Parts: sequence; C-alpha cells; structure tokens
Amino acid sequence: MVAALPAQAPRKRPVDIDWRVSPGLVAYQDAVAEMEARVAAIRTGEKPELIWCLEHPPLYTAGTSAETSELLDIKGLPVYRTGRGGRTTWHGPGQRVAYVMLDLRERGSDVRAFVRDLEDWVIATLGRFGISGERRDGRVGIWVPRGAGEEKIAAIGVRVRRWVSYHGIAINLAPDLGHFAGIVPCGLAGFGVTSLKALGVDATMADLDRALRTSFEDVFGRSTVPESAGKRKA
Repeated sequence: MVAALPAQAPRKRPVDIDWRVSPGLVAYQDAVAEMEARVAAIRTGEKPELIWCLEHPPLYTAGTSAETSELLDIKGLPVYRTGRGGRTTWHGPGQRVAYVMLDLRERGSDVRAFVRDLEDWVIATLGRFGISGERRDGRVGIWVPRGAGEEKIAAIGVRVRRWVSYHGIAINLAPDLGHFAGIVPCGLAGFGVTSLKALGVDATMADLDRALRTSFEDVFGRSTVPESAGKRKA
C-alpha cells in the first residue's frame, strides 16, 4: 500500500546505495524524522539512496488505511499514526525492519513495479532459508502455507514523496508473536502471523541481514556500500 505525490524532473542518480544497520532499538519517531530528512537529501542529490536495517522497541503503527477497530488489546504499547500505506501492524525486537529510500525516478517512476520488487526481495530472502514465501491477491505482505491455512511472515508498507520512497518492509525473525494478538494485523481477521523461528529456522539477525543484502542486489541490480562507521543521522 502506498501514498504518493506527483513527479518532478529527474536527476542523475549516484553510483551506490548506502546500507546502514543500526544496533540496539531505534525509537520510531526518531526513525521517521531521519527518513524524512534523508528523502529530502536524496531528492536534491545531496545524499545517496539508503537501505536502513533496524529494530524498534515494541509498538504498533497505523497506516493510512488503518481503523481504530483494529486495536483489540494493545496492553499499553504506543500506537503511532504514520503516513505509510497499509493498516495496523506491530514492530519490535526480533523483527527486522528495512527502510527503503530509493529514487523511483531512476526506476521507471512506477510505484506498482517498485512494490512488486519489494515483494520479490522478501521472497528471495526467505528462500535462502528454505521458506517459500508467496503473494496473495488482495492481501499485502508475504505469506507462507501453514497446515490447512496460511500465515503472514512479512509486512510491506511504503510512502513515496516526490518519487523518493521511504518506510519499507518488516520480516519476522524471532519476535514475540503474542503482540500480534493485540490487533487485527493489517486489517486481516482470520489469518495468523508467523516467523522464521516458528517455522523451525535457527538464524540470527546477522544471518537475515546478509540474506537481505544479497537478495536486494539480485532483485534491484545495484551494488551497495556501508555507511561510515558510527554514522547515524540522515
């Protein structure tokens, strides 16, 4: 799900994409502020595109299509209204969030194709752990069959400002899945949520990050470089 603004004149893109992995837990409001600053800098050509991998403290976010009825029993956790597309989801320790700040003017100015590339990225990443992630018509995110049904393992929600993307994807590595019981995840009642750990995959966050990075280059066809050590501000 996306929220977009009109296009403007293209510019020549930088050679590389910065790749940042933040240790510890990053406050949601701080992350949004950094993304917005980085998007503006990408737009003007002052800074290169960025993939930012992090974990948040436990919280819920409500996208542009979210409804208050999706909040069931949040047990005092904060709820942040956000400009990304989509509905209500949980973020927290054990979930890898990857914020994707790319200049779509250099990628055909096609938001639907961009979202499909994000889906391909998640599916390819999961495949490196032997998990077959799948799309579902009418349901955002990536799903895996479980018994007679299916469960969601990754969420996707983006915003596009003047053709520069932000927000991104979230893959459940080994979070406390009980937090999802406090909401109707992504507004989809009757479906479960799973993780790599719940599927029997014994992987670390570093393992997942390596898979994300390799699969990103396979899908988007671009090389990436790490930001300078200790660099945090967008």
